Amino acid sequence: MKIELIGGCTKDELEKRIQKVAAAGKLSRFPGNVYEVLESCDNYEKNLKLIKRIIGMGHKSIIEHDYLVFALCDVTPIVEQTIIGNRLTSFTIKSRREVDFRTAGFYIPEFRNKNLKPHSKNSEIKEKYISHMQYLFNTYGDLVDAGINVEDARFILPYSFHSNIIMGLDARELEKITISFLYGPLSRISELKELGNYFFSIIKEYIPYLVPNIENQTENSKNPFEYMDNLIQSHTINIADKPTLLSYTPNSDNVVIKSAIMYHYQCSEGEAESILKHCEEKDPEFKSKCMNIILHKEEAREIEQVSFTFQIPISLSILTHLTRHRMHSLLVPEFLPMWDFDNYIIPASIKAKPELEQIFIEAHNKNMMMLNEFKKYDIAEEDLIYFYLGCQMLNVITTMNGRTLQWILRLRCCNKAQWQIRGIAKEIAKQVKEVSPLLGKGLGATCMTDLVCNEGKESCGLINKLLEQQDNK
Repeated sequence: MKIELIGGCTKDELEKRIQKVAAAGKLSRFPGNVYEVLESCDNYEKNLKLIKRIIGMGHKSIIEHDYLVFALCDVTPIVEQTIIGNRLTSFTIKSRREVDFRTAGFYIPEFRNKNLKPHSKNSEIKEKYISHMQYLFNTYGDLVDAGINVEDARFILPYSFHSNIIMGLDARELEKITISFLYGPLSRISELKELGNYFFSIIKEYIPYLVPNIENQTENSKNPFEYMDNLIQSHTINIADKPTLLSYTPNSDNVVIKSAIMYHYQCSEGEAESILKHCEEKDPEFKSKCMNIILHKEEAREIEQVSFTFQIPISLSILTHLTRHRMHSLLVPEFLPMWDFDNYIIPASIKAKPELEQIFIEAHNKNMMMLNEFKKYDIAEEDLIYFYLGCQMLNVITTMNGRTLQWILRLRCCNKAQWQIRGIAKEIAKQVKEVSPLLGKGLGATCMTDLVCNEGKESCGLINKLLEQQDNK
């Protein structure tokens, strides 16, 4: 693992960053316009002292003006999924759909016992671990060499493989992540604790105003589900067959249209209901036409007034395709306690070739056997999470407003989207259309909803057929 702050590190850059944050803190209470306040913040030490005093009072919004970009080299998907779950971060990740990962390398933990102390047989365990991980990577390579594209071969990759990320975030989010990795429940995972230490060392040198609060934190690694776990001693994990709509805003189409009437005409809900009925009497197609206008507005805030909650079965390989859409309320199960490894999926391209399917199943079964063998060593579960494979299935819960739903489905219903997320997206669109048919007309790939494709030369070609059909009407 190697972590580096990209830019903002020279003496001049550091002082300018601190000046900007200090000016934000000074602006609301000092005379003069913003430029005069900026100019008055010309002393680094005084600026630093001011910032520490303000954020010490709990006013942390000023440090959101200090934006930082990090290069994260050779971290695992454990790190990847964790930081993407922090919705105020920005990130670019090396694609497993486009890049052959057989030489990416993998993380090797220092194995610990149940008390998180160094395991007495660490060296012996590491040798077995390295041999097994190399076997899984070799299996991945064998699948690729046999003609399986890397997009599907990755389902056999363990969650130990190295990923590379460029991550941007403001200082407030950095502080939250660092505290979480150093002192929260995630600190029990050694890789995340290591990342927290990397961040803190960078903070000490280049974001010094964050140091006092981080140093004053105390460990809080208690399991937040301990109370519930004590009541529920055992439970079978059941993966859903398909996305399921759990709840939604009743009469969603009417809610959207009435919200447009209410804010535009500044009227009550009752008056909006009367206006809606009046418009429908004049034009029976009013609601359909009105919804179409709303769906194509640049700022379609009206469709944000309704929401839909789903349970979604998804594989670890594809989880980031959903997580990276930050404006929805996603609940992903913690990596611990360990999930049921019998819940897994095999890509259709592999199942279509019995000899490759057998190789895949054999690798999965050997992985389960190795995991069970490691458990006999009484190794800490926090060090076993790297046995998760990309094919592992899990259930997630999410709530999306109409606008977020529209945005996600535009991308994920596209024929170029990965097959599992595309199937999920199309099922979600189908179920929303059943309860909100007018809004549902605007959900899907843009070629289907708007006769527009933004893929250029990489288009699948469906848009040409749709346009031809339109011309022949």
